[in-house]
Amino acid sequence: MLRQPAFGRRLRKLRQARGLSQTALAGDGMSTGYLSRLESGARQPTERAVAHLAERLGLEPADFEEPAGGSLAHALSLVSSTGSDAAMETLREALAAEGHEAPVLRWQALWQLAQQRKVQGDHAGERDYLEELVRLGDAVGLMALRVRGLTRLARCLRALGEMHAALDAAMAAHHLAQDDDLEAEDRGAVLLALVSVEAEAGRLPDARAHADELVELVAGRSDTLWAEAMWTAAAVRLRQGDHAGAQACLEKALAGFGSSEDLVLWVRLRFAAGRLYLQKLPPDPEAAERCLTEAEPALAFVGTPALRQDLIALKADVAFLTGRYDDARVLLGELAEVESRMSYRDRVRLDILRNQLRIRSGDDSGIQGLRNLAEQAQADANIDLAADIWRILAEALAQSAMERGTAASGV
Repeated sequence: MLRQPAFGRRLRKLRQARGLSQTALAGDGMSTGYLSRLESGARQPTERAVAHLAERLGLEPADFEEPAGGSLAHALSLVSSTGSDAAMETLREALAAEGHEAPVLRWQALWQLAQQRKVQGDHAGERDYLEELVRLGDAVGLMALRVRGLTRLARCLRALGEMHAALDAAMAAHHLAQDDDLEAEDRGAVLLALVSVEAEAGRLPDARAHADELVELVAGRSDTLWAEAMWTAAAVRLRQGDHAGAQACLEKALAGFGSSEDLVLWVRLRFAAGRLYLQKLPPDPEAAERCLTEAEPALAFVGTPALRQDLIALKADVAFLTGRYDDARVLLGELAEVESRMSYRDRVRLDILRNQLRIRSGDDSGIQGLRNLAEQAQADANIDLAADIWRILAEALAQSAMERGTAASGV
């Protein structure tokens, strides 16, 4: 039931959001004085009055009801103070109900909800919020909001493996950031996204140039932006085959970034270091295992499904490289039983490992499986990933041929 004074506050908010005067809203079917008393809460609305006002505003009568959790501003306050799942649900309900709130408030709500999806590893859900957020940022017209929305969208699309769209978003954000005097945090976030997308798209010279620009931007810092910059610089160097340079960047981040600053990032840095030790030549699975052993206890405090799946995937890689193929299969079986919260690239890594295990067991379908993965990555414009799969396939074919030759010679 619509009750005063909540109805009056809601009515005034909806009228003002459309830029209407009381006279314009009242029209011929209602006196301005009566409308004024409704807005002040002095009169209880009748069904006929509500129907008239809803028609004038292009709404349904139910749109005059306040959200169950209160206003959008109130819901945002709850999220800021508690961050609980209940507060996020209240925010979601308020956003759905408050179609006429100030655009900046709606932008903040979408940002918070997208962040929740990201933490959960739900990149498809995150993208839905971010696409709406980008549209709203364009409508608001604030440069910082436009840049932040495009930057977050680029990183999300990269996680989904949608490289063409990710590159478009990252380049648009970079272009806007160059045209406006933004804070270092915003410019750094843009470069982080751009470098990551360029590297995976195979544009390594561009990625290296922007990574060097990023490192220069964060020189002298030791915060989250600095740690992510060093991680990103390491990733580019690794893809260029500079394993020593990559290790130096990442170890600097490991030593200089404390867990009290951001425990999730602290864990992810150790996962990244573990991955680097597995990819260097020759691989160092013992060093990788030390990184995982150091990081694993922290999952008791920040153990999201995405982080736990990353840990299991890395353990499976270590098991494979150390010849513990049955252990690797068991770990992959664990991941197959849960809904994936991993990025596109990490899901492909799991498929690569599954095919490598097939080849090790004498199943030649693993060779075709790797070929299919490489062709798909190439079609998706993940050039760096495709090259990595082709390399793994070539090594698998060479190993298979060598083993067959050894068997034929009876050695």
